[in-house]
Amino acid sequence: MTVPAVPVSWPGGRAAAAAFTFDVDAESAVLWGSPGNADRMSVMSHQAYGPLVGVPRLLGLLDRHRIRSTFFVPGYTAHRHPGVVKDIVAAGHEVAHHGYLHEQPTGVSAEEEAANLDRGLQALEEVAGVRPVGYRAPMWDLSWRSPALLAERGFLYDSSLMDADVPYELAVGPATGHSRQASLVEIPIQWALDDWEQFCFLPDISGSGLIETPRKARELWQDEFEALREVGGCWVLTNHPFLTGRPSRARQLDELMAHVTSCVDVWTASLVEIARHVRSLGLTPRSITRPDVEP
Repeated sequence: MTVPAVPVSWPGGRAAAAAFTFDVDAESAVLWGSPGNADRMSVMSHQAYGPLVGVPRLLGLLDRHRIRSTFFVPGYTAHRHPGVVKDIVAAGHEVAHHGYLHEQPTGVSAEEEAANLDRGLQALEEVAGVRPVGYRAPMWDLSWRSPALLAERGFLYDSSLMDADVPYELAVGPATGHSRQASLVEIPIQWALDDWEQFCFLPDISGSGLIETPRKARELWQDEFEALREVGGCWVLTNHPFLTGRPSRARQLDELMAHVTSCVDVWTASLVEIARHVRSLGLTPRSITRPDVEP
């Protein structure tokens, strides 16, 4: 049985934490596993909107609200759109790891997963001049081997799991001797706080064809924020610049940012700031085990 995550005390006696995060997938999100999509010029233009238009618009919003954010960048995006990735760093935001070509960890071998991690690290170091300490699995689909691979490479945190309202220390491997058990800070996410489900539609690729109004999406995200605020949780919003970078959606995100930052009892921060705070608390790592399935 897995032990629930314990409550977290937030800096300055605040009641909760909040983070605005962005996955800069661009073309990579629809190329891995389907390289033929590169032949679809309209699809590629839909994805390119993110780095070409969405990211600059979102950087402006973050600057206006004085929010430090986390951008999860696939290595392929960094190689294809180096200028915008450098702009993210120059604006003072965190660049974190999101695979190389947005490869789903559960869809590759252990050797391939390790190689994708290393290739993504190399790309971000080459382009952005940073070595990320944070990771988010493409498609939020972490494999059971992923935590150990991340720990081996010196990552501080992951943000791919969904089993808690607050961050916690995720145990990596068995405890040994009297030393502190190896762990990653896990900063949970959830599907209700992702814009893909609200806005994404690409024929034959993703989505049902039902695209929600930006106002309805903001109401959903704000309701989630207020509920997590009440329980002392950590609200993590995930947006994609090719989706929420569109004007009407960015306008609603602007209003949401204004509301969240107006709540003086909530700490709004980047994920690396949240992870460093959680690590400073010295929480006991908790293990998550794979269920036994009868053959």
